[in-house]
Amino acid sequence: MKSIIRLRMSAHDAHYGGNLVDGARMLGLFGDVATELLIMNDGDEGLFCAYDNVEFLSPVFAGDYIEAVGEIVSVGNTSRKMKFEARKVIVPRTDISASACDVLEEPIVVCRASGTCVVPKDSQRKNK
Repeated sequence: MKSIIRLRMSAHDAHYGGNLVDGARMLGLFGDVATELLIMNDGDEGLFCAYDNVEFLSPVFAGDYIEAVGEIVSVGNTSRKMKFEARKVIVPRTDISASACDVLEEPIVVCRASGTCVVPKDSQRKNK
């Protein structure tokens, strides 16, 4: 089971000089992906407990389109182990014009993470 969301980083997402987006924004996207996975798996949003690994691999800028993907890799009684990847799939080309963009032939992986979510037994509707 996988979940994928794609969205454009806005000027509002840029936190640092040069329109650089804060890495925490990728973790927010992973949280949204995790929520959808838990709803699909358990019929409940559950709770994100912890990340056990986070790697920021490439910068993200305002105007970049990011695709965040996640999947459940193991299921316990209440825990759900997940892995995530965020990829840059479209980039602005302001060197050409103010509105030019390129779809990347090969997406650029900007962040990878893994973590654990929990759905309390009494909240699980699909596994009963």
